[in-house]
Amino acid sequence: MNDPNSPRRARPPLMDGLGKLCTEGKELADYLWQVPKDEPARHKILAILDQIAAEAAKQGRREMPRICEELKTAAKATPSPQQVDVLVTGFDRLVNLWQAAKSGLL
Repeated sequence: MNDPNSPRRARPPLMDGLGKLCTEGKELADYLWQVPKDEPARHKILAILDQIAAEAAKQGRREMPRICEELKTAAKATPSPQQVDVLVTGFDRLVNLWQAAKSGLL
């Protein structure tokens, strides 16, 4: 049943607090494609970005807080497709950095 010679399946890392924040932010950013002018969602994104930056700084990660600052600027900008794209792409970067760190690549 379990063949020790079979290639290992890539599993996503176990979700910790930072991973949950990154994922939740990504889902909210994706939601803004449908409702770009949703102010409560934008405020929630700003709060999540503050939490991500604080948690990443505690863990000694320098790149994530910098990305969070860039995304805060985008979250405060006038709603537009370009602005939503910046948020979605930025949260993708945060999720990828979190996954790389959890898997031992960083």
